[in-house]
Amino acid sequence: MKSASTAVSTVVALVLFRALCAEVKIVISVEDVQSIRVDLDLSNVVRRVDERFLSVAIDASLIAEEKFMNLLNSPKLRTLAKALIPAFLRFGGTKQDFMKFNPRGRYFQARENSSSAVLGNVCKRLELPPLLENRLKQEWVLQSKTLLQEELEGKYKNTKFSEYAVDLLYAFANCSGLDLIFGLNALLRTSENTWDSANAELLLKYCESREYVMSWELGNEPNSYEKKAGIRVDGYQLGQDFVHLHQILQESALYSSTGLYGPDIGQPRDHRKNLLTGFLESGAEAITACTWHHYYVNGRDTSLEDFLDPHVLDTLATKINEVLETTESVSPGKKVWLGETSSAYGGGAIGLSDTFVAGFMWLDKLGLAAKLGLDVVIRQVLIGSGTYHLVDDNLDPLPDYWLSLLYKRLVGPEVLKAEVHTLNSGQKKPIRVYLHCTNRKSTLYREGAVTLFALNLNKNEATIGLPAHMANSTIEAFVLQSAEAGEQSLYSRSVKLNGQVLKMVDDRTLPPLEGRELPPGAHITLPGFSFAFYVLTDARAPVCK
Repeated sequence: MKSASTAVSTVVALVLFRALCAEVKIVISVEDVQSIRVDLDLSNVVRRVDERFLSVAIDASLIAEEKFMNLLNSPKLRTLAKALIPAFLRFGGTKQDFMKFNPRGRYFQARENSSSAVLGNVCKRLELPPLLENRLKQEWVLQSKTLLQEELEGKYKNTKFSEYAVDLLYAFANCSGLDLIFGLNALLRTSENTWDSANAELLLKYCESREYVMSWELGNEPNSYEKKAGIRVDGYQLGQDFVHLHQILQESALYSSTGLYGPDIGQPRDHRKNLLTGFLESGAEAITACTWHHYYVNGRDTSLEDFLDPHVLDTLATKINEVLETTESVSPGKKVWLGETSSAYGGGAIGLSDTFVAGFMWLDKLGLAAKLGLDVVIRQVLIGSGTYHLVDDNLDPLPDYWLSLLYKRLVGPEVLKAEVHTLNSGQKKPIRVYLHCTNRKSTLYREGAVTLFALNLNKNEATIGLPAHMANSTIEAFVLQSAEAGEQSLYSRSVKLNGQVLKMVDDRTLPPLEGRELPPGAHITLPGFSFAFYVLTDARAPVCK
């Protein structure tokens, strides 16, 4: 009996011990999991952005040697660009103010035509043969290093480009379905320091003869002209230069109603505020939208921690509000764009701007810019020098490309209100959320669906609680995580969607981007260091119908 009693006592003790361990585990897991509640307002559209809100740029450095413009005929690059429409394609950057149109009398033999059949033939005929593409890609790696050195030294060489480069650029935009914005050189000045339009008029005349439909910019970051070229242009004169260009465009049958965007000024700081004010006072009537540039950090001295710091991300809101206030005070109702933007200036941060961690800055910028009232955000760059591009040296998509593609497919232009409440008082808010109507062009979802997108800047998993009336909605989840595990995961140049690594099927085929349906009433769990899109398919938001 004694042995039986001892055995029973042992079993009871073991059960109690296991229960205690389980309880301890639960306590630890509760501390590790962040719990937040999100309030969603589906009754009111806070903002409505352009349907081309997420747009892309090609850096003008690509034209420094004209042969590299042939990369735009890559079938792979066209496939990737086409998947991002509708979007603007900005061709500009520092190099645009050091380039001159130099016609040589070379033309494509076949004129582009509005007929889709003819256009299709032209697009196919211009495709880059694989052997030539591989050679150009190898040479571009060396060219990129040369251009980066030029940027570091601040010594910019003048470049000439011909009709051939213009043809290649326009064919890429046209075959991909992107709306081209061409950046003109503003550093061509007269002895009176007014803009010399002669070269631009030559280019405009050529583009008009070819019936190339496009919009225009004049100059890139005029606040740095003195540093880069020893030329100082004040805001008033800059505005007058735009008025002059606007008058030239008005005289063109093709470009009289085209877009003109500027001044593409750096983010507000010191004299830049005065430059923007002076520009708007004299030139606001000439422009379709006011453009400015934003980068969070200096690519040469930033860190991984900066890319995940809520305080760094919040600096964008301050800058946006400053530009919006300045623009509204001088030119009420004028649309404002982020005309060039990425994570880090100076060509990006090596090992960060082209990796998974860059997605936190990019997705938060998209959410915040739309929420605060910017109409278009142009990502630097699709292809070009630097390390903040959307495709790598082999023209394969990087994590920010996949993030951009999902955004395009799932997020509509109508911005709704979402507010985060942290259940643990005093806790920092490493979870950031944004809410839009779901992209109505998607035929996969019912009318009234909404898309919630969220970022988890913390290593711990987060649980997101929805309002009671939404708790039983069917949710389709698209969770993006690094393709690698461990300490190096944030530096990965690959990304997983719901556990599957994303890569192209072949040069002309993207993989299916499939969501994972959560059971009605299930909690939304967002893994540590991840971001995700959640389509609430049964939301029935009246403003999204």
